[in-house]
Amino acid sequence: MSHYPRPSKLIGFVIVAAIFFSGCGYHFAASGDVLPSSAQTIYVARFGNQTRVTGVNDEFMRYIKDEIDLHRRLIIVNSPDAADLELSGEVRYANETPTNFNSALEPTQYNQSVVLSAMLRDMHTKKTIWTTNNVSAGEHTPVVPQTTVATTPTFLQQNLRSADIANLTDIQTAQAETTSSREVMMQRLAQNLYAQMAEGF
Repeated sequence: MSHYPRPSKLIGFVIVAAIFFSGCGYHFAASGDVLPSSAQTIYVARFGNQTRVTGVNDEFMRYIKDEIDLHRRLIIVNSPDAADLELSGEVRYANETPTNFNSALEPTQYNQSVVLSAMLRDMHTKKTIWTTNNVSAGEHTPVVPQTTVATTPTFLQQNLRSADIANLTDIQTAQAETTSSREVMMQRLAQNLYAQMAEGF
């Protein structure tokens, strides 16, 4: 008796997998860089903002430009006329919701999250060469000293030490941790966007 799957089952699996990956917008490439080989410059258009969080799109712009610079693959230019590629998009969702509470039902931890869509356009052919509707990042944010963990990567990026937290008020803790968590979240969002854009999925 054969231990191999029946051809009909194998074909069915392949079809389901193909539908799944095409629906998710994944496009496989032979290498880790599917940007046009001739492309050297990119213009980053101002992202739109569909959320109620004023300025979240402009805040993200700083991080995505830094991420592009970091990879040294493309040079950012200030005009679409001088660009080989144009990156544009919209922040579709930005929210901060309480996730943990104390005995008095006061929030002790929040979850910050951002979702955006993006599109990469070839400025010579005027064609869209990559698009996505779901690039996201999130971060848990403690807002009281008792829930702050001094060993997390987010905390370690700050100038605070574990002993400092005990001397902060709840408001000071919330301000420091929210700012730090937001920076980490935006960095990760920019990393996720660049990775998807460069790898083509």
